[in-house]
Amino acid sequence: MNAYPDAMSLREARRLFFERSNLGEDGGYSRRWVRIESKPIPFYFPNWKARVAAARLHDLHHIAADYATDWPGEVEISAWEIASGCGRYHAAWLLDIGGFNAGLLLAPRRLFRAFVRGRHTTNLYKEGFADAQLDHVTVGILRDRLDLKTPTPKANATDITLFVFWCLLVILVCDVPPLLGLALLWLIGRKLF
Repeated sequence: MNAYPDAMSLREARRLFFERSNLGEDGGYSRRWVRIESKPIPFYFPNWKARVAAARLHDLHHIAADYATDWPGEVEISAWEIASGCGRYHAAWLLDIGGFNAGLLLAPRRLFRAFVRGRHTTNLYKEGFADAQLDHVTVGILRDRLDLKTPTPKANATDITLFVFWCLLVILVCDVPPLLGLALLWLIGRKLF
Protein backbone atom coordinates (compact mmCIF):
# COMPACT_ATOMS: atom_id res chain seq x y z
CA MET A 1 0.00 0.00 0.00
CA ASN A 2 1.31 3.44 -0.94
CA ALA A 3 1.81 6.08 1.76
CA TYR A 4 0.47 8.69 -0.68
CA PRO A 5 -2.75 7.77 -2.55
CA ASP A 6 -2.83 8.17 -6.33
CA ALA A 7 -5.68 10.71 -6.15
CA MET A 8 -3.80 13.09 -3.82
CA SER A 9 -2.41 16.29 -5.36
CA LEU A 10 1.37 16.58 -5.29
CA ARG A 11 1.10 19.77 -3.22
CA GLU A 12 -0.88 17.95 -0.52
CA ALA A 13 1.37 14.89 -0.74
CA ARG A 14 4.49 17.05 -0.42
CA ARG A 15 3.02 18.90 2.57
CA LEU A 16 2.27 15.54 4.21
CA PHE A 17 5.75 14.26 3.27
CA PHE A 18 7.38 17.30 4.95
CA GLU A 19 5.25 16.77 8.04
CA ARG A 20 5.94 13.01 8.31
CA SER A 21 9.66 13.56 7.73
CA ASN A 22 9.95 16.48 10.19
CA LEU A 23 11.37 18.71 7.45
CA GLY A 24 9.46 21.87 8.32
CA GLU A 25 6.87 23.77 6.29
CA ASP A 26 9.04 24.28 3.22
CA GLY A 27 10.96 21.02 3.49
CA GLY A 28 14.05 22.85 4.70
CA TYR A 29 14.62 24.47 1.30
CA SER A 30 15.16 27.90 2.88
CA ARG A 31 17.54 26.72 5.62
CA ARG A 32 21.25 27.54 5.36
CA TRP A 33 22.29 24.09 6.63
CA VAL A 34 20.95 20.57 6.09
CA ARG A 35 20.92 18.21 9.06
CA ILE A 36 21.37 14.47 8.49
CA GLU A 37 20.56 12.18 11.38
CA SER A 38 23.56 9.93 11.90
CA LYS A 39 23.60 8.39 15.33
CA PRO A 40 25.07 9.31 17.72
CA ILE A 41 26.08 12.66 16.18
CA PRO A 42 24.11 14.47 13.45
CA PHE A 43 25.94 15.58 10.32
CA TYR A 44 25.48 19.06 8.79
CA PHE A 45 26.33 20.41 5.34
CA PRO A 46 25.53 23.66 3.49
CA ASN A 47 22.17 23.90 1.74
CA TRP A 48 23.51 25.37 -1.49
CA LYS A 49 21.28 26.41 -4.42
CA ALA A 50 22.05 23.35 -6.58
CA ARG A 51 21.22 21.05 -3.66
CA VAL A 52 17.83 22.76 -3.16
CA ALA A 53 17.01 22.42 -6.88
CA ALA A 54 17.78 18.69 -6.72
CA ALA A 55 15.97 18.26 -3.38
CA ARG A 56 12.73 19.68 -4.80
CA LEU A 57 12.66 16.82 -7.32
CA HIS A 58 14.17 14.27 -4.92
CA ASP A 59 11.30 14.85 -2.47
CA LEU A 60 8.74 14.23 -5.22
CA HIS A 61 10.63 11.05 -6.09
CA HIS A 62 10.26 9.89 -2.47
CA ILE A 63 6.50 10.41 -2.75
CA ALA A 64 6.03 8.77 -6.15
CA ALA A 65 8.40 5.83 -5.59
CA ASP A 66 7.17 5.41 -2.00
CA TYR A 67 10.63 5.27 -0.40
CA ALA A 68 10.84 6.42 3.23
CA THR A 69 13.24 9.03 4.58
CA ASP A 70 14.92 6.66 7.04
CA TRP A 71 18.37 5.28 6.18
CA PRO A 72 17.10 2.28 4.18
CA GLY A 73 14.69 4.54 2.29
CA GLU A 74 17.45 7.03 1.48
CA VAL A 75 19.60 4.14 0.29
CA GLU A 76 16.77 3.01 -1.99
CA ILE A 77 16.06 6.45 -3.43
CA SER A 78 19.79 6.98 -4.04
CA ALA A 79 20.08 3.71 -5.97
CA TRP A 80 16.86 4.40 -7.89
CA GLU A 81 17.95 7.91 -8.87
CA ILE A 82 21.43 6.80 -9.93
CA ALA A 83 20.01 3.96 -12.04
CA SER A 84 17.39 6.18 -13.68
CA GLY A 85 19.89 9.04 -14.08
CA CYS A 86 20.35 12.41 -12.38
CA GLY A 87 20.96 14.34 -15.60
CA ARG A 88 22.54 17.75 -15.08
CA TYR A 89 21.75 17.79 -11.34
CA HIS A 90 25.32 17.47 -10.05
CA ALA A 91 24.20 17.86 -6.43
CA ALA A 92 21.89 14.85 -6.87
CA TRP A 93 24.74 12.74 -8.27
CA LEU A 94 27.00 13.76 -5.37
CA LEU A 95 24.45 13.09 -2.63
CA ASP A 96 23.16 9.88 -4.23
CA ILE A 97 26.68 8.48 -4.47
CA GLY A 98 26.97 9.00 -0.70
CA GLY A 99 23.63 7.28 -0.14
CA PHE A 100 24.62 4.43 -2.46
CA ASN A 101 27.86 4.00 -0.51
CA ALA A 102 25.95 3.79 2.78
CA GLY A 103 23.65 1.23 1.18
CA LEU A 104 26.51 -1.12 0.40
CA LEU A 105 26.81 -1.69 4.17
CA LEU A 106 23.34 -0.89 5.52
CA ALA A 107 20.95 -2.48 3.02
CA PRO A 108 22.66 -4.12 0.03
CA ARG A 109 19.60 -6.14 -1.06
CA ARG A 110 17.30 -3.12 -0.96
CA LEU A 111 20.00 -1.13 -2.77
CA PHE A 112 20.08 -3.71 -5.57
CA ARG A 113 16.28 -3.96 -5.88
CA ALA A 114 15.91 -0.17 -6.05
CA PHE A 115 18.72 0.04 -8.61
CA VAL A 116 16.98 -2.51 -10.85
CA ARG A 117 13.69 -0.63 -10.46
CA GLY A 118 15.45 2.60 -11.45
CA ARG A 119 16.91 0.98 -14.55
CA HIS A 120 13.38 0.31 -15.81
CA THR A 121 11.73 3.61 -14.84
CA THR A 122 12.49 7.30 -15.26
CA ASN A 123 12.63 10.36 -13.00
CA LEU A 124 12.11 14.11 -12.91
CA TYR A 125 15.80 15.02 -13.25
CA LYS A 126 15.52 14.47 -16.99
CA GLU A 127 12.70 16.93 -17.69
CA GLY A 128 12.22 18.85 -14.45
CA PHE A 129 9.01 19.77 -12.69
CA ALA A 130 7.73 23.26 -11.92
CA ASP A 131 6.17 23.95 -8.51
CA ALA A 132 3.28 25.58 -10.38
CA GLN A 133 2.17 22.06 -11.39
CA LEU A 134 1.87 20.78 -7.81
CA ASP A 135 -1.87 21.53 -7.58
CA HIS A 136 -2.69 20.11 -11.02
CA VAL A 137 -0.76 16.84 -10.96
CA THR A 138 -1.73 13.95 -8.70
CA VAL A 139 0.55 11.35 -7.20
CA GLY A 140 -0.96 8.77 -9.58
CA ILE A 141 -0.26 10.92 -12.64
CA LEU A 142 3.36 11.33 -11.52
CA ARG A 143 3.69 7.58 -10.91
CA ASP A 144 2.36 6.94 -14.43
CA ARG A 145 4.75 9.53 -15.86
CA LEU A 146 7.72 7.87 -14.16
CA ASP A 147 6.58 4.30 -15.03
CA LEU A 148 6.38 3.41 -11.35
CA LYS A 149 3.12 1.48 -11.56
CA THR A 150 4.57 -1.29 -13.69
CA PRO A 151 6.10 -4.23 -11.81
CA THR A 152 9.88 -4.25 -11.71
CA PRO A 153 11.21 -6.96 -14.03
CA LYS A 154 13.70 -9.54 -12.90
CA ALA A 155 17.27 -8.23 -13.07
CA ASN A 156 18.94 -8.95 -16.39
CA ALA A 157 22.66 -9.21 -17.19
CA THR A 158 22.91 -5.49 -18.02
CA ASP A 159 21.26 -4.54 -14.71
CA ILE A 160 23.71 -6.71 -12.79
CA THR A 161 26.73 -5.48 -14.74
CA LEU A 162 25.79 -1.82 -14.22
CA PHE A 163 25.12 -2.43 -10.53
CA VAL A 164 28.58 -3.97 -10.09
CA PHE A 165 30.09 -1.05 -12.05
CA TRP A 166 28.37 1.49 -9.76
CA CYS A 167 29.43 -0.44 -6.64
CA LEU A 168 33.06 -0.37 -7.75
CA LEU A 169 32.90 3.30 -8.78
CA VAL A 170 31.29 4.34 -5.49
CA ILE A 171 33.86 2.39 -3.46
CA LEU A 172 36.67 3.94 -5.51
CA VAL A 173 35.31 7.47 -5.03
CA CYS A 174 34.03 7.27 -1.45
CA ASP A 175 36.09 4.66 0.37
CA VAL A 176 39.54 4.43 -1.21
CA PRO A 177 40.68 8.08 -0.63
CA PRO A 178 39.98 8.02 3.14
CA LEU A 179 41.66 4.62 3.45
CA LEU A 180 44.71 5.90 1.59
CA GLY A 181 44.74 8.96 3.86
CA LEU A 182 44.63 6.77 6.96
CA ALA A 183 47.41 4.56 5.60
CA LEU A 184 49.51 7.65 4.89
CA LEU A 185 48.92 8.99 8.42
CA TRP A 186 49.84 5.61 9.87
CA LEU A 187 53.09 5.54 7.85
CA ILE A 188 53.95 9.11 8.90
CA GLY A 189 53.15 8.23 12.52
CA ARG A 190 55.45 5.21 12.38
CA LYS A 191 58.31 7.34 11.04
CA LEU A 192 57.83 10.07 13.67
CA PHE A 193 57.33 7.89 16.71
